[in-house]
Amino acid sequence: MRKKFVAGNWKMHGSFQQNTALLENLKAHVSDVACEVAVCVPYPYLAQAQSMVEGSVIGLGAQNLSEHVSGAFTGEVSASMLKEFGCRYVLVGHSERRAQYGESDAVVAAKFAAAQAVGIVPVLCVGESLAERQSGLTAQVVSRQLSAVLDLLGVAALESSVVAYEPVWAIGTGMTATPGQAQEVHFAIRSQVAVQNAVIAGGLRILYGGSVKPQNAKELFAQADIDGGLIGGAALVADDFLAICRAAA
Repeated sequence: MRKKFVAGNWKMHGSFQQNTALLENLKAHVSDVACEVAVCVPYPYLAQAQSMVEGSVIGLGAQNLSEHVSGAFTGEVSASMLKEFGCRYVLVGHSERRAQYGESDAVVAAKFAAAQAVGIVPVLCVGESLAERQSGLTAQVVSRQLSAVLDLLGVAALESSVVAYEPVWAIGTGMTATPGQAQEVHFAIRSQVAVQNAVIAGGLRILYGGSVKPQNAKELFAQADIDGGLIGGAALVADDFLAICRAAA
């Protein structure tokens, strides 16, 4: 049985004061949540978040990492550095990284490998743009993005990872894939993995990301192949994030 998982992606938001208030609120009320919970915070706040979530059920994650182990890569952050801050998870291939910073499928797969090499669980983000969906290319795009990891590392790599389907057209737009639309893609992802290993496919947690709110979370999470959510804006509001976590149960 796959345990539901809800991860908050703070993106480029936060301050010491805001983070303290948010995390204190989450810690005070997360004990009645049955799903696994994590927050993915900006690099400068990893130390603060690490100290605040220590001893709680909240897992710590980062939003990106370098594919390189070390070296002359000014401004980059390695997997081993994230490990020293207690990161359990890291996002790889978020649509904003792919679209705004030109990260290719190959680079994303290399980052996935770098995370796993130090024992951090990569959360592989996949998803199509509005133009790609309107052109009927959703399945092709998502399959290609997933195949980059499968081709590089093999299906066994997915045993210690999470996949997040995030239709680009539904991120921060207020638009949300219908539960049926989301389930269709989640089923396709699981089916693609099952061709190589049905057991790994059955245990793979696949999250939905894209304007998830307390009002729509329960119906989304009730779908057979949706195992939780990767939450953006609502993750910055403790009551909303907690409500989404409760919906996952």
